[in-house]
Amino acid sequence: MRLPPLNALRAFEAAARHEGFIDAAAELFVTRGAISRQVKILEDHLGVQLFHRHTRGVALTTAGRRLYPVLTQAFAMMMQEVEQIAADAAELRVICPPTLSIRWLLPQLEQFRAAHPEIKLRLTTDFYSNKGFEASEYDLGISLQNRPGRPEDIEVLPLFEMILAPACAPSLLPGLAEGPEALAQHRLLHESPRRRDWPTWVQHFSVEQVDAVSGEVFPNLDMATRAAVMGAGVVMADLVLCQDELARGDLVLPFPEMTCGTPDGAYALIGERQKWHDPKVAAFRDWLMEGPCRAALSALPE
Repeated sequence: MRLPPLNALRAFEAAARHEGFIDAAAELFVTRGAISRQVKILEDHLGVQLFHRHTRGVALTTAGRRLYPVLTQAFAMMMQEVEQIAADAAELRVICPPTLSIRWLLPQLEQFRAAHPEIKLRLTTDFYSNKGFEASEYDLGISLQNRPGRPEDIEVLPLFEMILAPACAPSLLPGLAEGPEALAQHRLLHESPRRRDWPTWVQHFSVEQVDAVSGEVFPNLDMATRAAVMGAGVVMADLVLCQDELARGDLVLPFPEMTCGTPDGAYALIGERQKWHDPKVAAFRDWLMEGPCRAALSALPE
């Protein structure tokens, strides 16, 4: 048996709920006669009467009482799913590492929300994982350009370079006046347990006197930077993410000409190729390049 026409089911459910054809017609923006005809179509399709008609309105038959709650639940489920799909279509889910979020992206997000009030942006401050895209948890991620193991269907848009340089509180500056070799006499502050920041710089400039893996380890650059501001040691600063401390003079660069990039490459915007040209993704991508990325580039040495 084929399913009855949807209009007939909708008309019956509304009439049953309102216990009459007049209010059902008003709800569905049709005439009372249209409701009556659709109910008759449904009754003919099922071969059973669904309403008892009387002068004061209608009352459900036994068959009608069986069908009514089933349709009510089905229409409610359909409406819920339709609303969820519409909400998902308007929501942009972005994942960005904690320090990059706090020190660069988050302070500027209100500009995007003001420019695109139709897009509901949801930011997750965590590290990008390929599985997040595979499970459709995120529309976009911000990560490092040269991360291994990235699927082939992922688009990668470089944003700005990660440029490193040692930074310290002004009180430590005199002790570093003799040159980078003097770092061997200072405590190094690492931005993660991987301890990749200092070895990258030390190897790049061949500062062999410095034990690049010695010193204190922090969970992220934000905490390592705060420790450096307190004079706890010398941090390997990301010139974009540490630009506020450098601009205020809370941190200084003892060797301002000795800056280098990393094997990880630039920070990059990452997303599935099939979603790359979705309007909400394109809007965020264009805003990111025109605003936050341009501001980040202005903090880098020429």
